[in-house]
Amino acid sequence: MHSLVFLCARRLLGHRPRARRALPFLPSELYPVLFQAAFLDGRALALQDLVTAWPFPLLSFQCLLGRCGHPQHRGHHAPPPDKPDKLCVQAVIAAVVAHVRQALEDSQQPPSDRQCHLRVLDMTGLQDDDTDRGPDGMSLWSGTVALAKACLEVAKHQTELQKRSSKRRKGPSGSSSVSQPIGVEIRADLFVNSTSYSVLRDALQATGSPMRLRCRDFHAEELSVAGIVALLEGLEPAGVRRVDLRFNNLGLAGLCAVVPQLSRFPDLLSLKLPYSNVDVRRHAAGADAGFRRLSTHLGKLQALRELNLGSSRLSGKLRQLLRNLEAPLESLELAFCYLLPGDLAFLSQSLHAPALKKLDLSGHHFTESLLQPLCSLLENSSSLIHLDLMECQLTDPRLETLLPSLCRCSRLRCLGLFGNPLSTPGLKTLLRQTSVLQDLCLVVYPYPVDCYSRETPRPPSASSGIFEDTLDEERFTAVSAELCQMLVSSGRDNAMWTASLCRHGTLDYFAL
Repeated sequence: MHSLVFLCARRLLGHRPRARRALPFLPSELYPVLFQAAFLDGRALALQDLVTAWPFPLLSFQCLLGRCGHPQHRGHHAPPPDKPDKLCVQAVIAAVVAHVRQALEDSQQPPSDRQCHLRVLDMTGLQDDDTDRGPDGMSLWSGTVALAKACLEVAKHQTELQKRSSKRRKGPSGSSSVSQPIGVEIRADLFVNSTSYSVLRDALQATGSPMRLRCRDFHAEELSVAGIVALLEGLEPAGVRRVDLRFNNLGLAGLCAVVPQLSRFPDLLSLKLPYSNVDVRRHAAGADAGFRRLSTHLGKLQALRELNLGSSRLSGKLRQLLRNLEAPLESLELAFCYLLPGDLAFLSQSLHAPALKKLDLSGHHFTESLLQPLCSLLENSSSLIHLDLMECQLTDPRLETLLPSLCRCSRLRCLGLFGNPLSTPGLKTLLRQTSVLQDLCLVVYPYPVDCYSRETPRPPSASSGIFEDTLDEERFTAVSAELCQMLVSSGRDNAMWTASLCRHGTLDYFAL
């Protein structure tokens, strides 16, 4: 329910000329709720007016839209929008650019009573790469491009003014008397690929610009090793908490060139390197030396708590890769890494096991030899919150072997089992025995094998979707309803058991 203050703010903003005239006379405490109302209602022009006269040094989207409890913005929150409106975000960026440009031109004049005090625009956490955002939403990629272009525009304007100023030196000393205006720091999550590489590189290299990009989470796809290194060198070291490099085809040699660059980021907590095209079979000759170098550089990331090496063939190399990490990992994603029993045995006895909150071992064929070290790992991972074991060839007997160890993960909230050949009785056993896991609120289970036609008894894989058309929908609907009834009968009707991968919602490490 909206507060009375919010409803009044919405009414005022409904008539822009009146709202513009009123802004200079309104107390600064009302600006946050006015921003909320304007953003929620998609009033781009009103947002520009508000930013131009912003009375605080910080404008944080997360705080203003109800995602944090900053005291400056507490008390009048409206429900945050599901997806950021592209026009509204662009309006805020345009207003900041206009403010900085004006500050560059008016740096000789004394400040007015209603001068914009903005020094930091925090857009972190605003955009994502959700394909369901719709035509009016702004993706992380497009937001990155918009910010980079804005920084370049301001830098170009500053250069033009400096050239003009150098032609008409003022003051007895012969130097220009124009003071350097205070700039605006832009904090954002950045996403770059080969299409947007040049504009982001130029923006990061625009040193001395009054608009400075400060990255929190850095995502890059389909770039060369040299391109990634160039961008990483352009980032301000402080404040970078995540580097996510995927689909870059780096290989072991590429990783050995990129990872050393990360030691300059003291706050780096999360490193994601999925689909890096590392294969121990192809690097047989120099693999040991390469893995030793990579391990050494990983060990220099002293703040690291999350590591994703998914979809690289790392058979027998896990100990070598992780042995130089001095602090325990809290999130480890090793999906489709072709791990051997010795890899899981090492992990179960390592310093990481008791600290793990998130673990992804999807895509491994858990035969008896691999199942036993997995049981040991789960028994030593009492802090586990999120576990993915999708497409692991877990049959009913193998799941039954795993369940006692799984049930010792008392803090488990999310369990992914999609793509395993489990039957309806197997799922019922899983539901009954996991009743001891009181925090378990999401289980993504596979379509039961007995819900398929006889011609294709195998369940579909998560990646290919093969055989989906052979599912007996009526039979599956009955099974799903029966599972729901079992949840209600056991007092767990608030838990979600689903076979829908879109409901999976992989829990982000920073949300654990």
